[in-house]
Amino acid sequence: MYTLPSQYGFINTCLRTLVVEKFGEETWEKLRLLAEVQDTFMTYEIYDDVITLRLVQEACKMLDVSSEVVLKLFGEYFFSFCKMSGYDTMLRTLGGNLVEFIENLDALHSYLALSYEEMNAPSFRVERTNDGRTLLHYYSDRKGLHYIVPGIIEAVAKDFFGSKVTMTILEQPKEQERTGKREHVIFLMTQTSEGAKGEEAHLNGGDGTVERKVMSDHIQHSFCPRYPKRLWIEEQAFCNAFPFHIVFDQNLVVKHTGVNIQKFVPGLQKTGCRLDEYFSVVHPEVTLNIHSIKKFINSQFVLKTRREMLPESLQNQTMLKLRGQMVWMESLHCMVYLCSPKLRSLQELEERGLHLADIAQHDTTRDLILLNQQRLAEIELSNQLERKKEELRILSRNLEVEKKKTETLLYAMLPRHVANQLKEGKKVDAGEFKVCTILFSDVVTFTNICAACEPIQIVHMLNSMYSRFDRLTNVHDVYKVETIGDAYMVVGGVPIPKDTHAERVANFALGMRIAAREVTNPITGKPIQIRVGLHTGPVLAGVVGEKMPRYCLFGDTVNTASRMESHGVPDHIHLSPFTYSALKDKMFEIRERGEIQVKGKGLMDTYFLIQNLQLSEDQIMGRGKEETCVYRDNLQEEEHGPDNKTAEEQNNVSEVEEERTSSIKEESRSSSAHLSADDPSPDPSADITSSVSAVHYHVPDYFAPVDDGLPPENISINSRLCTVL
Repeated sequence: MYTLPSQYGFINTCLRTLVVEKFGEETWEKLRLLAEVQDTFMTYEIYDDVITLRLVQEACKMLDVSSEVVLKLFGEYFFSFCKMSGYDTMLRTLGGNLVEFIENLDALHSYLALSYEEMNAPSFRVERTNDGRTLLHYYSDRKGLHYIVPGIIEAVAKDFFGSKVTMTILEQPKEQERTGKREHVIFLMTQTSEGAKGEEAHLNGGDGTVERKVMSDHIQHSFCPRYPKRLWIEEQAFCNAFPFHIVFDQNLVVKHTGVNIQKFVPGLQKTGCRLDEYFSVVHPEVTLNIHSIKKFINSQFVLKTRREMLPESLQNQTMLKLRGQMVWMESLHCMVYLCSPKLRSLQELEERGLHLADIAQHDTTRDLILLNQQRLAEIELSNQLERKKEELRILSRNLEVEKKKTETLLYAMLPRHVANQLKEGKKVDAGEFKVCTILFSDVVTFTNICAACEPIQIVHMLNSMYSRFDRLTNVHDVYKVETIGDAYMVVGGVPIPKDTHAERVANFALGMRIAAREVTNPITGKPIQIRVGLHTGPVLAGVVGEKMPRYCLFGDTVNTASRMESHGVPDHIHLSPFTYSALKDKMFEIRERGEIQVKGKGLMDTYFLIQNLQLSEDQIMGRGKEETCVYRDNLQEEEHGPDNKTAEEQNNVSEVEEERTSSIKEESRSSSAHLSADDPSPDPSADITSSVSAVHYHVPDYFAPVDDGLPPENISINSRLCTVL
C-alpha cells in the first residue's frame, strides 16, 4: 500500500508533511537542502526513487536514529496521511479483518493503477502455517524499505480492527518465487485482540461503529452457504455470459474459453493449446505454472497476449491485457480464470479494437472505463492546477525576496516608521525632537587629494571609509543622515529618542577616528585624517521631496554642529559646550580647548573629546565577543523584553509623530516661536520621549549659558528661520 505513489509526488509530500508536523519547517528546510531536493512535490508528477531514499538517509543522520525507526514512523504516518487525503472509506471497506484487508491490498493497487499508470506497487501474500502462525510475505522492487510495512500494518490493526499486532522479521530469502522483484521479506504477525476496549466504547454510548461490527461478525459466523447438486446452466450460456473466461487444467491445457476472447485470440479455438503459449503473466510476476498460481490465488492476475501468436492483422494493435481472478476446482483438477479486459480509458478501448458491447453487461468494467475517463480528465486538470500553484508559489517566494531587498534598501535611506508611512501612501509630517546630538566629519585636505588622484581612487577611498563608518552606526545605534562628498552626518536620539544620545555619538566619533586610520591616503599612502564636530540641541526632522525623498534635519543645532567640524583640528573630536555638558559626568576624558571665534556664533568655549575611560577600543569598535557597547537605555529596555521593546517602538511611534506634529503646528501659528537660552529646561515627565520608552531620565539644560560667560543666543525653530543642510 505504501508505494501507491512511490514514484509519484504523493509519498514525498507525505514525508515532507511528516517532518514539518513533527519537527518544524526549519528542520524540513535543512533536510531538503542536505538531500538536495525541491521544496514541494506534485501529486501526479513522477519522481525518481532516489529522492525518497536520500530524504530517508539524511533524516537518519539528522535525528541520529536507525533507518528502521524512521521508516516505521513514516509507515504509521503514511496510513494517517492516506486517510486525511480521502482514502479513509476506501481502506476501511477492504476487509472485515486484518487478514482480509492485507489480501485485498493488491486489488486496491490494481484499481489505483488506473489513475497512477506508472505505479510500481509491492505485493502482499498471507500464509497460514500448520502450527497456527500467520506469515506476511512482502515483495517489492525497492530494497531497504520493508520497515515501513510494520508501521502501516500495526496502525491499520489498531485503527480499523481494535487489535494490537506485532510484526517480526523471520527471514529475507532470495527471491525465487516472483521473477522481477528484488526483495522478499517474511514477517511473523502476532495479533492481540482489544475487544474489551471496543465493548467499553459501545457501552459508554459510542457512535455505533462497534455495534455494527459485532452484528456483522455475528451474521458472518452464523451464515452457511447452500450449493446446488448440479449446475443449472448451459455450456453455451456460460460462455456467452462470461465472454472473457478461460478454463485450463493443471498442465495449463486450455479446456474452453469465452466467446469474445476467442475473437481476439483465435488460436484458443484449437484443441489442446496451452495457456502459456498465448499469454504471459504481468501480475503477480510469477512463473506461469499451476503451483505458482495456487500460491498467489488470492491475488489478481493480469495476463497479456503474446504478439507472435496473434494473426498478422492483429499484431499491429496494442496487446490485450486481461485482469481477473483464479479459482481452483478441486474435483475437476482445473482452474477457471474469470477475467475482463484491463482498460483505463475509451482511448485504450479503441486502440485494442474493442467496443463496450464486447464486455458483458453485468461486468462493471463497462462503468469503470466511463468513470475513469472522467477521472483521468479530472487528474489532468488537477495536475495543471498543481503546476500553476507551484509556479505561483515560486513567483511569490521570489517576489518576497525582492520585496525584502527593496525594503532593506528603503530602510537604509529612511527610518523604518517613516518608510512604512510612505509605503502606505500617508503624508509624513515633520516632528520636533527637543534634544539630540549631531555629528559632522570631513577628510582633511580632501580637496588636494581630489586634485591629485583619479576619480576611481577617490571613490575607493570614500567607500572604504564609509563602509567602516556605516558598520559603527549599527554598533552604537545612531542614525546616518547623509553623506555629501567627504562630509558624513550622524545623529543620536533621532528618529527614536534615546537618553544616551550624546554618549552614543561620542563613542561613534571615537570609533570613526580609529576606523579612519585604517584607510590610506591614495597620494601619500599614509592613514587619512578626519575632523569631527559634535553639538547637542533641538531639531526638526521630516521628509523632504517626493522624488528620492530624504529624512532631513532642520534647525540651528545642525548649523552649530557643522561649525564645530569646520573649526575643528585634524584627528580631533571637537565638542560644543552643550555636548560637553551632556558628557562631562559620563566617564569620558575631555580636554578644554578654550575660547574660539565661531563663524555666526561669536566666541565659544569648546572642548576636545580624548577617550572613553570605561570602554575598551574593541568594545567601541564592536570587535570580538562584545559586538556592541552597553548603554543604560538598552539595559532597561531589555528588562521589559525585546518583544516589548519592538512593540513599543512600532506601536507608539505614530503617536509620537502626531504629538510632535501638533506641537509644530501650534508654534507655526505663532508669530514668534523661539526657544530662548533663558527658558527653563523641559520637564522630564512631560518630555516627548516618554511616549516611546518607559525610561524616564533627566534632560540637562543645554540651552543655559555656560560658566565661561557665553552670551545666550535665541535658537529659532520657526520654519522661516531654520538653517537647512
